[in-house]
Amino acid sequence: MARAAERADLEPVIGLEVHVQLETDTKVFCGCSTEPAEDEAPNTRVCPVCLGLPGALPVLNEAAVEAAVKVGKALEADIPEETRFHRKNYFYPDLPKNFQITQYDAPLCANGELEFSHEGERRTVTVRRAHLEEDPGSLRHVRDGSESLDVRTTSVDRADYTLVDYNRAGTPLMEVVTEPDFRDPSEVRAFLEKLEEVFEYLGIFDASRDGSLRIDANLSMVPADEVGADGDVADETLESANRTEVKNISSHRGAEKALSYEESRQRRLIQSGGAVEQETRHFNETHGNTVSMRSKEEEKDYRYFREADLPPLQVSDWKAELPIPELPDARRARFREEYGLDSEAASKLTSRKAVADFYEAVAAEFDPDLAATWVADNLLGELNYRDMAVEDVTDRLDEFTRLVELVATDEVTTKNAEETVLRTMLDEGLDPDEVIEREGLGKADDDQVTAAVEDAVDDNPDAVADYHDGDDGALNFLVGQVMAATGGSADPGTVNELLRERLND
Repeated sequence: MARAAERADLEPVIGLEVHVQLETDTKVFCGCSTEPAEDEAPNTRVCPVCLGLPGALPVLNEAAVEAAVKVGKALEADIPEETRFHRKNYFYPDLPKNFQITQYDAPLCANGELEFSHEGERRTVTVRRAHLEEDPGSLRHVRDGSESLDVRTTSVDRADYTLVDYNRAGTPLMEVVTEPDFRDPSEVRAFLEKLEEVFEYLGIFDASRDGSLRIDANLSMVPADEVGADGDVADETLESANRTEVKNISSHRGAEKALSYEESRQRRLIQSGGAVEQETRHFNETHGNTVSMRSKEEEKDYRYFREADLPPLQVSDWKAELPIPELPDARRARFREEYGLDSEAASKLTSRKAVADFYEAVAAEFDPDLAATWVADNLLGELNYRDMAVEDVTDRLDEFTRLVELVATDEVTTKNAEETVLRTMLDEGLDPDEVIEREGLGKADDDQVTAAVEDAVDDNPDAVADYHDGDDGALNFLVGQVMAATGGSADPGTVNELLRERLND
């Protein structure tokens, strides 16, 4: 890195190891449930297999393998004739066997790719491998010295001691390893959002689970003039640049923040004449920085050897037999073609599978543009404001569809439907007809509106005179008077039209 230290222009080279929990009913090598209860106590969802007790033998979960094959198909990866498991040996409190059952030289998926959008451009990242393994347990770093399990947790660098919970041990993981194709932390965030989107569409991932997605990121700085126009970096350049690994990042935003900090730290260090240590670092989300944990292990340190208790697995035929659902990009394109949506609306409505499903159910009954407005803008906006997700209202689809029907048939104004009916539905759990009846929001009939227009003109001669003098603001004032008189139940467009006709007589 001596040459790099002399240069002002440095560019980050980033590769990822993304650990994604697969959504299965039981763990990958035993029958313990993966579904935590709300009041679940630590170390209760365990058995001799996931605790690594002597004599306990693993049995592979077929559903986990099927999920992994679907990932391979979605990434257009190579799926070999035969795959096998290895033991990865290391000693850490959350690993009860002191080794992890994983895959080494024969991963289930290899040489895949994922395309995503970044700052308006399409980017493709190569997935070197995606393999199946078991999740370790989880650690709770405690600062206050209490022996109670109900304690405040903190970051590893500030903890007084650590508690271990093995309930998560043995949960099936898919580890997705990319080539060092990223050149900016914001690219990493965009990639992770797309990867999670694909896993969700495959029906094998639940983002709401604790620890469902964890990222290890490797970053090194190389001279910018050794990065090709297409972003390629020579192997010898990468080998000469010490890299750091930032472990256990838990979110897309966290990955971007951790790598932005690490890029700045390494840049300052190199440009001041220092050397980057090849090490593993921990990202402190509270302070937004990384701290050194240990020197970086190399592959030989893990002493991989074959898992004798699991025979080789032949899954190549599954690739043809296992169907995968319509993926996000394909659904986005179909929404543009079938429903005539613009790119922005199609992207927003397909960013989550649950949102896309909800939209299609509404669009099946109403104009696609009207359905898009109500789902993408009105509903999602109100849900985001309340920190809710569309899954929270999926069982109320019929009620939401009824609200759109009331708007489409002019039984309630769009303004009242948006500002009162929808909000009250979400806040109080009422259906739209109940809200409209209680609040008196039924749309005013023609006679009521006509009478309100006459009253507004008769009661506000100054505004009428201002209108005839060319003041358009006077018309807006009169519209407001009519809307107030009708309790907001008149259609503003109709009111505007009637007022112009009356004033121009």
